[in-house]
Amino acid sequence: MSAPEMEAAAADSLASLSGRGPRPFTDKGKPCANCGAPLEGPYCYACGQNSDTHHRSIWHLTIEAIEGMFHLDGRLARTLPLLFFKPGVLAKDLMEGRVARHAPPFRTFLVALLLFIFAAEHAIHKIQHDMEHAWEQRAEAMKTPDGRMAEAMRLRSEAAATRTEAVTEAAEARDEDLKDPDIGRTKVMADYADALRVAETRYSRALARANQIERDPKAAAAAVADANVTFGEMAGGQILSLPRGSEAAKAPGAHEAAKGGKDWFKSQVAKAVANPEFYFMVLFGWAHRLAVLLLPILGLSLALVYLNRRQYFIYDHLLVATNLLSFAFLTNALGFVLPTPVAAAWFIALMFWTPINLFQTLRGGYGSSVVGAAFKTLIVWFVSVVAFSVLLCGLMYFTLSQI
Repeated sequence: MSAPEMEAAAADSLASLSGRGPRPFTDKGKPCANCGAPLEGPYCYACGQNSDTHHRSIWHLTIEAIEGMFHLDGRLARTLPLLFFKPGVLAKDLMEGRVARHAPPFRTFLVALLLFIFAAEHAIHKIQHDMEHAWEQRAEAMKTPDGRMAEAMRLRSEAAATRTEAVTEAAEARDEDLKDPDIGRTKVMADYADALRVAETRYSRALARANQIERDPKAAAAAVADANVTFGEMAGGQILSLPRGSEAAKAPGAHEAAKGGKDWFKSQVAKAVANPEFYFMVLFGWAHRLAVLLLPILGLSLALVYLNRRQYFIYDHLLVATNLLSFAFLTNALGFVLPTPVAAAWFIALMFWTPINLFQTLRGGYGSSVVGAAFKTLIVWFVSVVAFSVLLCGLMYFTLSQI
């Protein structure tokens, strides 16, 4: 399902959860727009299509949307407390067919995912705003002699650390190559000398740049503009490019990206280290869109631990998985919009509340014993964390290619 289709389905789900009563039916006898059968009620008896044409004024649509968001019916009011505090009762009701009293689980999942995406986008935009504000503060500071001196000291410190790291890596490579009988000692020492010369050259250039920034206000302003990441056009949550002159693009080893896989990886990691905020913003922009992949992963892990319970089918496990993920999406969405100090405490609490919610679900929904539910919780949690970690590692590698 594409993102627009998913958002449309979730928006339609909001309407289904609202407390608006049915519109008066005034089209009896008119042909169904889909199959042509004469209408007897709001839904066609032949094909089931809704007879409503959904033709509304903008004002009417706005009022309906507000009603859909705030005037929620009793089903949702019954479902949400169970979802958060008695997930086992909710899971048992759904698996045993008592579904009419609750909000539809998959629609609830779609709405929760949509809210999670909106909250994640809000968090991304907040990070972007904070980064831009930080660059503005840096630009203001660089207009003063003290600010330029502090920036020059920072650059000198970074240059010294980079030189030390390069020298250490060169020495380690030299020692490893000397152990290889197929590599001549003369070549090893020549490569070592070349590595030292490159490290010293970069160090000298960095010092010269720091000195120029300290003395020349124009050079300082140019350095701020050069280091400031201009956020490119957004396409599918992906930042398309970095400016060629950005500090991240000038990170050590970036010009060697074409030499091979290892050099490319090192250069991309250097970019990420040089600008971690940008890297994590791109990573997060993709991560919350791939969150839907957790549904089959969690459903299959539940099927695995309850393989001996033949009365449960994949559909039952997916129902339970939608509830678990709805809980996770809604609680994490709330964390994204909370103030930073409160959000940190909230996410720490979720580290404990989420597995407890899983335990309650298995204990009450599947009727497992305390020991059995605890053991199965560990297995499902482990499988989910491992699968999530694999996805995250793949996403982190993919993100390196996007910066």
